[in-house]
Amino acid sequence: MQDRTDEELWDERYRSRTALWSGAANRHLVAEIADLAPGTALDVGSGEGADAIWLARRGWTVTAVDISSVALERAAAHAAAEPDEIRDRITWRHQDMTDWDPGDDRFDLVTAQYLHLPAGPRDELYRRLASAVAPGGTLLVVGHHPSDLQTTMPRPPRPELFFTGDDIAALLEPDSWQVITAAAVPHEATDPEGRAVTVHDTVLCARHR
Repeated sequence: MQDRTDEELWDERYRSRTALWSGAANRHLVAEIADLAPGTALDVGSGEGADAIWLARRGWTVTAVDISSVALERAAAHAAAEPDEIRDRITWRHQDMTDWDPGDDRFDLVTAQYLHLPAGPRDELYRRLASAVAPGGTLLVVGHHPSDLQTTMPRPPRPELFFTGDDIAALLEPDSWQVITAAAVPHEATDPEGRAVTVHDTVLCARHR
């Protein structure tokens, strides 16, 4: 029997609940990007659309990409409730980013939230994402920190999927990039047993010189 594709797995996960995520923009996107002048943005792994809609409300023109057609349909439905000038700033794109080529496309912001791949494919993808950032633009990468595997929060038991800000920064040419943030940012969460747990998000924010 053939294994299910990543697309099928994500479609199934989205179908399992009416809302998989909170509907709020990612806290690190808000913290790192709120003061930037709007331009063009690539939102990688856009899910149910909260980040793309938040960016569009602030004047960004957004290309929002996800592997799940179910997520994109849900995101477009959320955006349909926005005024025309916000909704029209977002293009929804169905794409498996592991075989994506930026070509000549360049963006003032490339943001990827909780996109976890094994180290080889991950490094290849993040190099391509960095290549899609326009001069003067910003790369923002957020993920679960490796230290989360030592907590009681449910995380895949695959250490190769987790990364630090320094891991991503090491993929960038030092002469071409200024690292603004490379940190493990703590926040409080509740595990499935109702216990308070401190987990950490990896945050890498860098500016293309």
